[in-house]
Amino acid sequence: MLTRRHFIQTTAALLPSSVPTLSFANNWPSEQQKAAWDAEVTPFGYDPATTNPWGLHPRFLPQRVLANDELRPGDIHVDAVARYLYHIEEGGTAMRYGVAIAQGDLYEPGTYTIKRKVEWPHWRPTQNMIERDPQNAQYADGVEPGPANALGSRALYLYVGDRDTYLRIHGTPYPESIGGRASSGCVRMVMAHINDLFENVEIGSTAYLYSAEDSLVRPG
Repeated sequence: MLTRRHFIQTTAALLPSSVPTLSFANNWPSEQQKAAWDAEVTPFGYDPATTNPWGLHPRFLPQRVLANDELRPGDIHVDAVARYLYHIEEGGTAMRYGVAIAQGDLYEPGTYTIKRKVEWPHWRPTQNMIERDPQNAQYADGVEPGPANALGSRALYLYVGDRDTYLRIHGTPYPESIGGRASSGCVRMVMAHINDLFENVEIGSTAYLYSAEDSLVRPG
């Protein structure tokens, strides 16, 4: 776990409400379908720094910020207090995005490896999720990809060694949750934002999810 002195120095399309299909046949969308969905969740004239039909606090819009020199390009750092995700770039900068984190004690600080990336993923609730919220039982057979899927448009899968933790960094059909504690363990992002991030994340990169004590950047 990194400590305070290692962390980052900052500088200065509404989604559909349709119910997802539940016939989990593990069918993968075509490239044409994925492109159509990408267009659906990306606002017209999209500019990451200014486009905000979701009504986010402006600080949660993507920004390029300064990063400490010792941070490794390609890695991801999640600040649990400020609700920021940083993707470290070459040259001493990072892209910063607003996120939502898990509710209560479901947030799991730690060091993870990104071993899988999926565009327009399927989603199936874990047994623990069903036990915590029996309404999730209706999705037990899985949910096909699409803009109403709980994992949204993109997902980065977090592993410890070869073990899938079932934690994800993923898009969400609930952009109003950004900045809060809303998920069952995962890190949520606006779909248009994770679409940008996804292209720049390599398999094998490290994701650091900081505890509240180790998270340094406080809300401004």
